Amino acid sequence: MSGPAVAALGGGHGLAATLTALRFVTDDITAVVTVADDGGSSGRLREEFGVLPPGDLRMALAALCSDSEWGHTWRDVLQHRFAGDGPLGGHALGNLLIVALWELHEDPVAGLDLVGRLLQAQGRVLPAAAVPLAIEADVSGLVEGDPEARTVVRGQAQVAATPGRVEHVRLVPADPPAYPESVAAIRAADWVLLGPGSWFTSVTTHLLVPEVREALQVTRARRLLVLNLDPGSGETAGFSAARHLESFAAMAPGLRLDGVLADPGAVDDEPALVETAARLGAVLHVMPVAGRHAHGEHDPLRYAAALRDILYSPRPTS
Repeated sequence: MSGPAVAALGGGHGLAATLTALRFVTDDITAVVTVADDGGSSGRLREEFGVLPPGDLRMALAALCSDSEWGHTWRDVLQHRFAGDGPLGGHALGNLLIVALWELHEDPVAGLDLVGRLLQAQGRVLPAAAVPLAIEADVSGLVEGDPEARTVVRGQAQVAATPGRVEHVRLVPADPPAYPESVAAIRAADWVLLGPGSWFTSVTTHLLVPEVREALQVTRARRLLVLNLDPGSGETAGFSAARHLESFAAMAPGLRLDGVLADPGAVDDEPALVETAARLGAVLHVMPVAGRHAHGEHDPLRYAAALRDILYSPRPTS
């Protein structure tokens, strides 16, 4: 198989779903993964060793494993999580393997490439930033009696779980360096995909890394934003699909999109979504990508079919 060069940006389960679908569409895949996770196994390893959080990187590698007994076996090994309350309890073996390789190799990308070789991965996984990131958010609705008062919430896990309304997000450090390989992959791609995933702590985090945002602005690639199956839940509770696009425009003024992909179940007001997408330069694609019987989960084949239709479409001539 050959196909367009695709750079997929995101993290967690959303990026893993995209990568799983992309494997049916093209061989040329680069995952550019957020490095702001501070919870669970990743948070513990990040705090103890001062490394990039490995969890989202591990999930992306596992999603790209070869479709063979060897690939599936090592994927399951990578994803295995230790039980119990001891020092290993809660750690994914793949996180420990990645951190071990980082201690043996000065360049974290070299360690990730070695795990990719072990999995016979159909693509490459790169960190979006060269340093661990912390997310800070101004959140309203947390002060009793004053719904407009804003409280600073720090940390990816804390922002993702806040019951308040996220008003503004920033990174610490505010001007983190990006990996040259990640910037080069975005610049050289035919398509760049953003989403789905946790909107403020996974998808749009990339827009706050200056070199990544600049690469998104100048790349020759077409840009596709994939909306969540349930846009108005989690960090964006109460958001319409159109409001997600308005938020995107506010976070990255001047950054144009070429397409927006949404499952029919995620579209609450199609005319408003079409209009908002058009203001960003994008065509709206409403296509089924959700599982027929698994609520809130992508169907890999339906998602792949939608991506194939979009990614293999001819570039507009005007």
